[in-house]
Amino acid sequence: MPGLLRGIVRTAAVAGTATAVHGRVQRRQDAKYARRDADTAAARDTEYAQQTAPQTAPQYAQQAPPQAPPAPAQPATEDRLAQLKSLGELKQSGVLTDAEFEAQKAKILAG
Repeated sequence: MPGLLRGIVRTAAVAGTATAVHGRVQRRQDAKYARRDADTAAARDTEYAQQTAPQTAPQYAQQAPPQAPPAPAQPATEDRLAQLKSLGELKQSGVLTDAEFEAQKAKILAG
């Protein structure tokens, strides 16, 4: 029986060593894959942040700001005076009432 016991002990030692080595290899591989996954996630997050960040294009910065459209040309002072004279004549002839005259006069002067 001593040979049988020796074989069992040897088998147990080999199996224990194999189990220990396997566990150590498994932990190292798990750590390696965890680091790789973390690096991949960080790279993906960085790339996403760069893609979603507002982009400022230099050509937009160099353009002149938009200008307001030019104001419509106002009638010359002589035109206004002529319109006011004709309004005065219409009022004196009785075609326009005082209220109508004042409304038209304000429109011409605001013009």
